[in-house]
Amino acid sequence: MNIGILNAGGDCPGLNAVIEGAVGAAKARDWKVYGFYDGFEGLLSTEQDERYIELTPENCLNIRSTGGTILGTVNKGNFTVKSGVGGRMEIAPEVLAKSKSTVGRLKLDALIIVGGDGSQTIGLELRAIGLPIVGVPKTIDNDLGATDYTFGFMTAVNTVSQNLDRLRSTASSHQRMMVVEVMGRHAGWIALYGGIAGGADVILIPEIHFDIEKVVRRIELRKALGQRDIIVVVSEGARIGEDLVTIDEETKGEVRLGGIAAYLSRKLETATGIETRYCVLGHTQRGGSPIPFDRILGVRCGAKAIDLIEEGKFGDTVALSRTSMISMPIEQAVQQLHLVDIDSQIVHQAREIGVCFGDEDSNGMHHNGL
Repeated sequence: MNIGILNAGGDCPGLNAVIEGAVGAAKARDWKVYGFYDGFEGLLSTEQDERYIELTPENCLNIRSTGGTILGTVNKGNFTVKSGVGGRMEIAPEVLAKSKSTVGRLKLDALIIVGGDGSQTIGLELRAIGLPIVGVPKTIDNDLGATDYTFGFMTAVNTVSQNLDRLRSTASSHQRMMVVEVMGRHAGWIALYGGIAGGADVILIPEIHFDIEKVVRRIELRKALGQRDIIVVVSEGARIGEDLVTIDEETKGEVRLGGIAAYLSRKLETATGIETRYCVLGHTQRGGSPIPFDRILGVRCGAKAIDLIEEGKFGDTVALSRTSMISMPIEQAVQQLHLVDIDSQIVHQAREIGVCFGDEDSNGMHHNGL
């Protein structure tokens, strides 16, 4: 068989691991794999402009340890990406026809699409014109309901945790408050996990509406008890009242989030009198080498995608359920965002160790005894 694979949407630690896993599993079956450059745009190849490469175990050796993707990716161009909470525009018929022509010319028996909900929805459009596709879910936000975890998420959490450690040392030296903005869009997983791991005093996420006054009271309690540093982690999608903080109007049909840390730092410094700095971790969360968890998960996702092709489960996506790799229809996988349950055990336990989510008055104390 001949298999195609592409990465679409934002980059993410673990993409190369998926490629290596798929190529290795295909080689075991004596199948060929072609990797398309720059996401779906690679499907617009012509005989004069070939935008793909044959992938072999030799040219994919140990790429699982490297960040980014050797194939490149785009989140704009001729293929419109769907918002996680909104609609989408249709792909131009001539673009779909050209994609189908490329698949036919290469005699591909299947196409693996590694991407988030928008990319998988594009995959469904390709499926509708007769292309045999299999999905692999990808997002550092961990917001796809189909799978327990997405590769790249734990690496992003690790990056947040390490940076909080660094920021705490300088905050303690100067008795400052640090407000740290992290990614996640409409889901607070990176802020929640990264904040807990890094010992944040306050964690503000989209799922829990917070009151600045309650945050201020918790910070003042910390200072009154002698704590030298205050760490506030805020998800880019956390709301001020009912409003999102955005950088500009729209990007690919979605608002571009960012700026809430700058806003909060001004408000909190004025209210508490504590010297405050803010830090936006931004794309540091996407870059760098994936941690072992994401390398393993990525390789397993790639290998499982080959299993689905062998089983003829086209239109399905790979998913992680507990410790097993399973599959489900892409339509089902993209139906619902995976958001933080505010009544979940992990949120409750974070409250018990003194984390403030800004939604309640509490005298909860930090695990360091304060």
